[in-house]
Amino acid sequence: MTDAPDAHVLVVDDDARIRGLLQKFLARNGFWVSVARDAAHARKLLEGLDFDLIVLDVMMPGETGVQLTESLRETLNTPILLLTARGDAEDRIKGLEAGADDYLPKPFEPRELLLRINAILRRVPKPVPRSEPPKTIHLGQVRYDVTRGELWRNREMIRLTATESMLMRIFAAKVHEPVSRMELVEELGGGVAEAQERAVDVQITRLRRKIEADPKTPRYLQTVRGAGYMLAPD
Repeated sequence: MTDAPDAHVLVVDDDARIRGLLQKFLARNGFWVSVARDAAHARKLLEGLDFDLIVLDVMMPGETGVQLTESLRETLNTPILLLTARGDAEDRIKGLEAGADDYLPKPFEPRELLLRINAILRRVPKPVPRSEPPKTIHLGQVRYDVTRGELWRNREMIRLTATESMLMRIFAAKVHEPVSRMELVEELGGGVAEAQERAVDVQITRLRRKIEADPKTPRYLQTVRGAGYMLAPD
């Protein structure tokens, strides 16, 4: 069963058979499910509905899943899980760089899809009552509100994906302590099928672009040789 009752998932795939199978499987496991046949159809649904997660095929005619992911990330934080060809590692990396939260190579076991969806949904920040006193970490011109899981630059909130939000929570709980890549893989729920340390590196690169003045020479989200990554606030 899903860890998030009543979560609404959008499945985008040009293969009608796969759309139908995923819709039935996810519905049996407690999700509300909508389906779209291509990127244009998905955009129309997204104009009128809010979704908790998008399952998106990479190889679609017209606008690809990677292109749609990159476009949606300009305005949308909804978690995205890409379905990719098993042998095409380059597409998976491009998808993560575009803002996807995870990927699953085809063919896949439906139960693995369910595990990955639940792992992503657990990363989504939960609403925090405003009565709690704020706790803030300062990263130069950027500040991270630990209590609410929000990243700000002056008065502008910086959009974070579900995975980036989870990474910030992990690092904020261990400031000035290195966190290994394998530990991050496990925390993010990526150890379901295979170690995804390369995927973690891509997500770290994206997060640095939102934190650092110069992401190529990071001051706050540092690489610790042989030990992983470390958040080093002011």
